[in-house]
Amino acid sequence: MTNEGRAFERVTLIVLDSLGMGEMPDAAAWGDAGADTLGHICESREVRLPNLAGWGLGNVRPLSGVAPAARPRGSYGRCALRSNGKDTTTGHWEMAGIILEKAFPTYPEGFPAEVIERFVRDAGVPGILGNYPASGTEIIKELGEEHVRTRKPIVYTSADSVFQIAAHEEVIPVARLYEICEAARDLLRGEHEVGRVIARPFLGEPGAFRRTENRHDYAVPPPPDMLLTVLSGAGLDVVAVGKISSIYDAAGVTRELPGKNNDQSIDQTIEALRGDGRGLVFSNLVDFDMLYGHRRDVEGYARALEHFDTRLPEIEGAMREGDLLLITADHGNDPTYRGTDHTREYAPLLVYGPRVRRGVNLGDRASLADIGQTIADNFGLKLKAGESFLGEIAG
Repeated sequence: MTNEGRAFERVTLIVLDSLGMGEMPDAAAWGDAGADTLGHICESREVRLPNLAGWGLGNVRPLSGVAPAARPRGSYGRCALRSNGKDTTTGHWEMAGIILEKAFPTYPEGFPAEVIERFVRDAGVPGILGNYPASGTEIIKELGEEHVRTRKPIVYTSADSVFQIAAHEEVIPVARLYEICEAARDLLRGEHEVGRVIARPFLGEPGAFRRTENRHDYAVPPPPDMLLTVLSGAGLDVVAVGKISSIYDAAGVTRELPGKNNDQSIDQTIEALRGDGRGLVFSNLVDFDMLYGHRRDVEGYARALEHFDTRLPEIEGAMREGDLLLITADHGNDPTYRGTDHTREYAPLLVYGPRVRRGVNLGDRASLADIGQTIADNFGLKLKAGESFLGEIAG
């Protein structure tokens, strides 16, 4: 494909994992009435986000302490989650043009006995501990010592469609934990095909266990006609930063750049922007969700947002004249809300680039799929779902 006709030569999509921006109309049906991740964080104290505000974050809707910009440097709006779900896989798949009518299965009472029995047999483990919904940090406090004594992996889930396996790295080495997770992924098909199997290694002593950054996700392979495969099939680069590759089971990914935390993923995004690729740089900043949303750490979330804002000029400085940058989220995870799980919220949409029209209000979009369709449209391609807003932002 030639460069002729493209509005932008390269697109970067950064997902601020879990940064919801207000309850969706159907939030009550999900038990999430009143959830507002960003709004409630901003109400907790003054959150200093001058760069995001300059792009138009405060223009999307009223936010305490984040004033609307008189002349926004970017365009702005929100995206609804149209799919049946509120988890990482659902949100990211929708960005790529996949609308899920049927949600991935969840297990509020734990996994059925037949699933656990087969897992123990196929994975070759001496049994399991747990098998109930729990916070990852809390369950290793509760069961970590028994795990060390018995060598049985800890299995747990959440309100999301996940089969999580926690193990102490000195009891079950990381490589062996990954093998156990692969066995779980192989058996969790059909009726019990959860969105993700997740390895959750930890270290430390009783009373002081801590999770490490050796987490690894095993996702369901996405349908073939989604954004990443459509782009790479057209000869374009698809650079996956952080956990993006695992979310899509590496489908369509031409280059993977590991990032275990926000800073590493920001560094890798900047590195990719300094290269000469053509296509998509796709990044996920996992700490917002993993460290602060699920742990209901309002102050930690606020500090992480401020830190990202301080690094935004570095990202902007690595961009070229023909670059387009989009910032969004995959779902909410309001740290002021009850429980420890995701919340059904709109996702922010900020759009920036030297050639982007400034100050365009993109409104409340019907679907996160509009993002994927816009990226595909830029390269003369088309997805099955989503409405492109390329014509509204191309200067």
